[in-house]
Order: sequence, then C-alpha cells, then structure tokens
Amino acid sequence: MNKVLLIIQREFLNRVQKKSFLIATILLPLIFPAIMMVLVYLAMEQKKNAEKEIIYYVDESKLFVADTSRFIFKEFDGSVSDAKKALQHDDSYGLLYIPAFELSNPKGISLFTKVNPGPSEVSDLENILEARIKELKMKKYNLDQVVLDSLRTDVTIQSVNLSEEGREKNSDSRIMFGVGMTCGILMYMFIFIYGAQIMQGIIEEKSSKVVEVIISSVKPFQLMLGKIVGLASVGLLQFLIWILLITTLSSVVLGYFGLEMPQQQLVNEMSQQNPAIQNQGALEFLRVMGEIPFGYVIFNFLFYFLGGYLLYGALFAAVGSAVDSPAEAQQFMFPITIPMLIAYLGLFMFILDDPHGSISVWLSIIPFTSPIAMMGRIAFGVPDWQLALSMALLIAGFVFTTWVAGRIYRVGILMHGTKINYKVMAKWFMMNG
Repeated sequence: MNKVLLIIQREFLNRVQKKSFLIATILLPLIFPAIMMVLVYLAMEQKKNAEKEIIYYVDESKLFVADTSRFIFKEFDGSVSDAKKALQHDDSYGLLYIPAFELSNPKGISLFTKVNPGPSEVSDLENILEARIKELKMKKYNLDQVVLDSLRTDVTIQSVNLSEEGREKNSDSRIMFGVGMTCGILMYMFIFIYGAQIMQGIIEEKSSKVVEVIISSVKPFQLMLGKIVGLASVGLLQFLIWILLITTLSSVVLGYFGLEMPQQQLVNEMSQQNPAIQNQGALEFLRVMGEIPFGYVIFNFLFYFLGGYLLYGALFAAVGSAVDSPAEAQQFMFPITIPMLIAYLGLFMFILDDPHGSISVWLSIIPFTSPIAMMGRIAFGVPDWQLALSMALLIAGFVFTTWVAGRIYRVGILMHGTKINYKVMAKWFMMNG
C-alpha cells in the first residue's frame, strides 16, 4: 500500500509541478472569458453596424404593407419573372413573391435569394407576414386588438414536489434541465480528457523505458493503480480551480458589457411574462434555487467523476500499456468510448426529456453509462435505492475493469514492437503469473 501511495504522490507532484499544468490551469479560465468577451463584442458591433437588407417584392394580392423595422422593402414594378431576372444582376438581398391568396389559407409565398438565407431572416419575414395577415383577419371579422388582448390569459403552473413525509418543495423543470445538462456534459468532457491523459502518460513512460526501472521495485498492478489515482487527484484539483475562476471571470466579463448571467436572464424572462408579478418571478426563481440541494449535487458529481474516471481510466491504462504510440491506440479507443457516447446521446434524447423513464433509469444504473446519465437525472430527484444501486455497481465496475486492465497491463507494459490486436490482448489477459 505504501508503494501505491508513493506512486500516487509521484504522479500528482510530477503533473502539478509542470509548467504545462500551471499554464493550462490558470490560462484556460482566462482564455474562456477572453473568448467570450471578444465574441460578445463582435456580436454587439455587428448588430450595431449592420445595414438593413434590401428586399424587392412583387405583391399580386395587393395586401402587403412594408414593415421597414428589419428590412428595406422596395416594390418591383413588373412581373415576377422579370423580377427574378433583375435579381441576378442586382446587389439586393432577395425577392419576395406574394401571390393572391385567401386569408384563411396563405399559400405560395416565396423568397428568392442568390445565397441560402439564414433561419433568422426567414423567421423575421414570416413574422412580418403573419402580423399583417392577422391584422387583415381582425379587420375582416371586426375584431379589436384590445378585446383580443383581454382574452389572452397567461397560466403558470407551480411545480411542487411532495415527499413521503408530506414535505413540499418547489421546483422548476427549466432550472433542473439546465443543472442536469451542465453536469452531464461536464462529466463527459472530463472523463474523456483525463482518461486519455492516463493512456498518453503510460505510452510516454513505456517508450522512454522509465517503466522498466519502476517495475523492478513495484508490481505492474500497483503502478497502474497509482497512476490512475494520482492523475484523478490532479484532474479533480484542476476542475475545482477551473470552476471557481471561470464562474468569477465570466460574471465580470458579462457585467462589463451590461449583460447578465443565464440565471439572472431567466429571472427577467419570468418577470416579463406578466408585469403585475414583476417581483414575484424573481422571488420564485430564488425560492426554487434555494430548494436545490447543491451540496448533494456536488457530492454526487465528485463521486461519479471519480468513479467514472477510475473505471474508464483503467481501460485507457490497459490500452496505453499494450501499444507503443498514440496512433496504434486509436483502434482500441473507439470501443471504450462507445458507452460514453451512448450516455451522452441518451442525455439529450431520453434523460433530460424524461428523467424517470425506464431507459433513463437503466442508463443511470449501468456502470459504463451511469456517470453521465445519473448526473443528468440528479437534479430532478432520484430515489435513494436507485442512487445506492448505481453507486454500488459503479464501484464494482471500477474494481472489475481494474482487475481486467491489470492482467493486460502486467504483460503489455513490458512488450515492445508486438503487433497488437484483440486476440493478443485476450491472450495476455489469460496468462498466469
């Protein structure tokens, strides 16, 4: 055990004391807000300096009224075929063709452009036409806008969780969605990044023959376990520093441009839904945020990060010990990453949409998918038995993959120049001694 602790200490200090670690740990949180600042600045400048696009239109319905708030509309004096020909030799954005149509069924409206239009331009044109058609319908049926506004009613359903003890707890599916998505994506990124670092580190040591010296004093399994745990502690430290710095610096950057963090934007959106409850929206948001057990979420995130990292780290270590270069490792990495990819896609297809569905539950229990899937579910509330079963199976999965990887590692770490395939790795696994 002392030898494993020494290896853990060696791996931790060897990584932390490198300039590359300090640069990546400090520089990345600075780069992220800097990129955000540049993108926000460019977006604001582009919006401020953007010129309105010129759109010619042919209106056979004689009902269209140009709205110049987004585009500059110019009516074309001639047929639509002539307008198409003129468009080919013109610098205008496009040609809008409005045929004669029934108000109840506006069909045949077309936009002709020399380049594919963006979705926002098409959406803005649709909104302009829809507003005009709505206005014409109101005139046709002698309806007043004030009457229509009085008929519109906003309904807000307050979601309250009721525990078995009868305790009530406020919740908001949008907030839970955001928490689940953020945790799931972070889990996927960090397991993949730090798992690959284990493989890269083992390949480098194997190539430099350093491992042959170390193996003379420790068992291969002890070396593998020490490297995995040591790098896990490095990744955890780096992750905590990143979260702290990125959160702080992002708030400063957004504040500099007069913008708001996403949670504050959500408060404002809720408040603007009904001016009569302007303060109530913010209070409700704060109340829901206060009900989220962030300590519980963070604890589970750290557990599943370490568990998932150790599980996949053992597999990456086995691959790293079997090959002589990163290029050779590519063929073995894809099967390892398939479960992570399934969990990542399942996060958006099943878990965030129906966190308590059968597929979501199974994905959060199976060890190879549970780190990502469970973190997608955790904010929505997970039954204690499911969480306990998932944790127990993840620990068992880590022990199993470490045992399998250790049997491959003890042989592969000393092999050089061998053509590796799955049959050879299976043979190493079955070898005794």
